Amino acid sequence: MNQSKRSNRVTVVGAGLAGSEAAWQLVHRGLEVDLYEMRPLEQTPAHMTDRCGELVCSNSLGSSVGSTPAALLKDEMRAFNSVILRVAEQSQVPGGSALTVDRDEFSRQLTATLEQHSKIHLRRAVVSEIPQGPTIIATGPLTHRDLGHSLVAFFGESFLSFFDAAAPIVLAESVDRAQAFWGSREGSQDYLNCPLTKDQYLTFYHALMEAEQHPRHDFETNTAFFEGCLPIEELARRGQKTPLFGPMKPIGLSNPLEGGRRPYAVVQLRQDNAAGSLLSLVGFQTNLRWGEQKRVFSLIPALRNAEFVRYGVMHRNTYLRSPKFLEPGLSAKTRPSLWFAGQMTGVEGYVESAATGIMAAINASRWCQGKSEMVWPRDTMMGALAHYITHTDPEHFQPMNANYGVLPIAPEIAQIQEKKERRRLLRSQAMTSLTSFIRELEADDRGYAHAIIQ
Repeated sequence: MNQSKRSNRVTVVGAGLAGSEAAWQLVHRGLEVDLYEMRPLEQTPAHMTDRCGELVCSNSLGSSVGSTPAALLKDEMRAFNSVILRVAEQSQVPGGSALTVDRDEFSRQLTATLEQHSKIHLRRAVVSEIPQGPTIIATGPLTHRDLGHSLVAFFGESFLSFFDAAAPIVLAESVDRAQAFWGSREGSQDYLNCPLTKDQYLTFYHALMEAEQHPRHDFETNTAFFEGCLPIEELARRGQKTPLFGPMKPIGLSNPLEGGRRPYAVVQLRQDNAAGSLLSLVGFQTNLRWGEQKRVFSLIPALRNAEFVRYGVMHRNTYLRSPKFLEPGLSAKTRPSLWFAGQMTGVEGYVESAATGIMAAINASRWCQGKSEMVWPRDTMMGALAHYITHTDPEHFQPMNANYGVLPIAPEIAQIQEKKERRRLLRSQAMTSLTSFIRELEADDRGYAHAIIQ
């Protein structure tokens, strides 16, 4: 590999979670970054603002507890000084075991952080073609149509697609507290629970099944749902009791309004902003027409007079057939100076998207220095996700969240029966492997020192 420096400037297209993280990682390796964001010149069906890292679905970045897959991924990202996690922790609101944020404060802080850095040049412009020179494309699930056409021409085939959806948000003061109670399945008081009796649930269920949905556009008719983010009406369509094993499950909850008895069904509301004035319906992604959302969700007793400040929306999410087109380091197989990050690579989730931004940025930095691409260890969560999206059968490729199923498990760990102990060992193995990997990176690039998790 030629060790002469190739470039000191990288283009990043898209200022969502992945692009924002990538830009931050690049400038902290001494590079200049042109960060392109098309909003507000062109909006998307899902975004409401022009801010970087706007959260359009849930305001939760997943679990932060112990040995959960999401917690492990966050720990790995903190080892690279993730700006997404730092800003998320600064704008955190109560959410039980999850890292939940005030979505407006999060995007405001992130935008300000990026704009104030002298080496990040935030450019409000539509990128209609793949840029020349070292480039990271992180345009997310709603890539501009012209850039999409350019990518189709580059790869020689169309994107794959699935639907993503966002849940409604209600004004907290409009929830009937006489019909709700605070609590969580983990024992905290971070969720406002809206219980339903069996009769109330059946009334709600039948209304949900009969409710009118927004029609799909012609280009969306062959698009599938992502299993990890099913609309509540699609979940209900799979069986009358299916929601009772999903977002409406009563297990682990006791209703003090009914002498501590477990409710038949429950809808959980989660704080959506720091002031606590907004609450989102957990797991209630939906594509119902807005009037139908008001009618059907008002059948939940505690939401009978609820004021909806944002209705749920659903949009098409597009992603690459990454196993066919991307190297394990997230560069294009046919162009080593082009990397991809975020949901368009086939990872699903906020934190997963930001994690790919870290990987793409580090490899873009190495390319600029004339160094070879690095591949994360497979026994780390970051490495396992990168391996999954670049090695799975391309014909059966679907987006993937962080989970222990993507990690390779050594025989001595696999034979352990106790799940918590098995996961503890997998986490320990991942962090040990990551520490060695970071030291290898440091040895090859002494101009940048990583903060290693102890």
